[in-house]
Amino acid sequence: MDCNCEEAFWPADDLLMRYQYISDFFIALAYFSIPLELIYFVKKSAVFPYRWVLVQFGAFIVLCGATHLISLWTFAPHSRTVAAVMSVSKVLTAVVSCATALMLVHIIPDLLSVKTRELFLKNKAAELDREMGLIRTQEETGRHVRMLTHEIRSTLDRHTILNTTLVELGKTLALEECALWMPTRSGLELQLSHTLRTTNPMAVTVPLHHPTIIQVFNSNRAVAISSNSPVAATRPRTGKYVEGDVVAVRVPLLHLSNFRVGGWSDSGKRPYALMVLMLPSDSARRWHIHELELVEVVADQVAVALSHAAILEESMRARDLLMEQNVALDMARREAETAICARNDFLAVMNHEMRTPMHAIIAMASLLQETKMTPEQRSMVETVLRSSNLLATLISDVLDLSRLEDGSLDLDTRNFNLPTVFREVLNLVKPIASVKKLSVSLSMASDLPEYVIGDDKRLMQVALNVVGNAVKFSREGSVSVTVCLERPEYTRDPRSPDFCMVPSKHHCYIRVQVRDTGIGIKSQDLPKVFSKFVQKDSSLNKHFGGTGLGLAICKRFVNLMEGHIWIESDGLGKGSTVVFIVKLGISEQINEMDQRNSLAVHPTPVYSNFNGMRVLVTDDNGVNRMVTRGLLMRLGCDVTVVGSGRECLQVLSQPGQNFRVLFLDVCMPDMDGYEVANRIQEKFSSHERPLLVALTASTNRSTRERCLNLGMDGVLLKPISLDKMRAVLSELLEWGSLSDSPRR
Repeated sequence: MDCNCEEAFWPADDLLMRYQYISDFFIALAYFSIPLELIYFVKKSAVFPYRWVLVQFGAFIVLCGATHLISLWTFAPHSRTVAAVMSVSKVLTAVVSCATALMLVHIIPDLLSVKTRELFLKNKAAELDREMGLIRTQEETGRHVRMLTHEIRSTLDRHTILNTTLVELGKTLALEECALWMPTRSGLELQLSHTLRTTNPMAVTVPLHHPTIIQVFNSNRAVAISSNSPVAATRPRTGKYVEGDVVAVRVPLLHLSNFRVGGWSDSGKRPYALMVLMLPSDSARRWHIHELELVEVVADQVAVALSHAAILEESMRARDLLMEQNVALDMARREAETAICARNDFLAVMNHEMRTPMHAIIAMASLLQETKMTPEQRSMVETVLRSSNLLATLISDVLDLSRLEDGSLDLDTRNFNLPTVFREVLNLVKPIASVKKLSVSLSMASDLPEYVIGDDKRLMQVALNVVGNAVKFSREGSVSVTVCLERPEYTRDPRSPDFCMVPSKHHCYIRVQVRDTGIGIKSQDLPKVFSKFVQKDSSLNKHFGGTGLGLAICKRFVNLMEGHIWIESDGLGKGSTVVFIVKLGISEQINEMDQRNSLAVHPTPVYSNFNGMRVLVTDDNGVNRMVTRGLLMRLGCDVTVVGSGRECLQVLSQPGQNFRVLFLDVCMPDMDGYEVANRIQEKFSSHERPLLVALTASTNRSTRERCLNLGMDGVLLKPISLDKMRAVLSELLEWGSLSDSPRR
């Protein structure tokens, strides 16, 4: 029978053999690829700890693969069952082997990344361990530094600081020796000043140009030096020394002026000291970095502590010097106060002693003028009277200047009539100007206030002095006086631009300008005219007289009135102009007493006949009693004189003794004028007692105020002329008291 089936291409047995053949090939290929991958892994993973196991595993796989590869050439016919089993097992082995080889291709990179991260973490852990060690070292160093700093700064004595530094460094670092070398006074050497082992080290010096010192001074770090260096000569010469166990560091010296220890000081050329530290010779320990850092920090702390100590010493010296200066100033102040008191006492005594004879001379000369004399005799008496008045003015100027300089002179402000002051000045200088045939004019602005508040006596004294100088130094021509309110557009003193006015609705500034056609002043002499006892030309004193005090006093009076004074001149023979500005208060209300005071600048006598008016004069000085009695008797008064306060009270106690005026000297022994006035006030009422007038040679304001506070009706300053006595009596009878008129 014919079969239509096609015969198989390969027989079944042959097909099984082919399956085994192909499987052995792939098994061998997989076996050979796996060792290659393991070799790559071992090469890339340098930190893998079991390399020999991988090598052994690779060799085993290579051998297994080789056996399968060799079996390709050793195929032999087997039974069908055995061939089938071998084919199935080899196919499965080939599949598993290839799958394993392919899986390793994906796993090995992951294993390599894991190993890399593990290595990175291990490196990080090691780095952290090192950093923690550094931190612990720094903390330990910081603790030692804080401890050393506390010990070093616990005192501000320099030598204690240095000794404490060496002791604490020796304890902290377990040093065998520690030494400090300081620059000598010459600045060319270093001298041993402090050591750890010796309290008083020997005077050993090392020149600054030594190589070791130059090496250390040129670095700001601790430097290892040779144990044979001269600066290390303080350590004991026993034991074996190793190179590097001695270090040195420079210590900056800040503000070491007057710092002396055994003759060394800060020379300024090398502002460093040298600190040498030595480890024990029998120890294997070496210097660590943190120990060197500790030494460097301590050196800087020592420099800071020394600077603080230097500042403290300087402040202590400054304080001691200041205390000495304060003591000296206090002594000088006391001496100055004593000198001022002595001067014031001297001036008071001299004022009294000089005015007493001047009182007699002026009074007697004025009495002589009232008698019949030949023309020659009258000329002599007038000369004596003028000279006496000039001398009295000089005495008053000296006393005023003295009080101005020590600040004891104050302004006496009150309401007064401003135009009346300048009219009175003009009336006083016109007689002198008429003799010299000079024309004197006064121009006052229409907007000038009539009544102002200020010191009319000082204002009149300044104006009279300035106008009087203009008349005195002018041989011909004219003198013009202009008074107006000061305005910003007016010219000012170019030599004193700092003066400025402070406008106020309660004050005004008065400008007084005195122009003359006199001898003039050189431009270089203008700054000198307001100096005391100085005249622009000493030869002028012979022709015109004067002491050089007038303008000096005027300048101080103007300054007291918050003003300014200056002089202008185009040169010799061209005249001069004096300008002064003063600050005065604006008076809103004028009562009767203020009006009376303002009009009483130079009161005109109302009474001319004093015949029979009873007057009591009390004065301990016989000459003064005689002079005052003569003046009063010349005026027709009935005069009784006594020599003490007790006699005055006894006379007043007698019945029928109704005196109209009592002239009372305030300076008397046993019972002075103040006590007499006080007792009169207690004994008599104001209507029963006589008018009390104090006689004094003192120009102090306190004397006048004390007299007025006791209830006296006026104060009369010596010396007194006949005209002045006539005016005083007239004013007493008119007003019942004396106004505070200026000095005549």
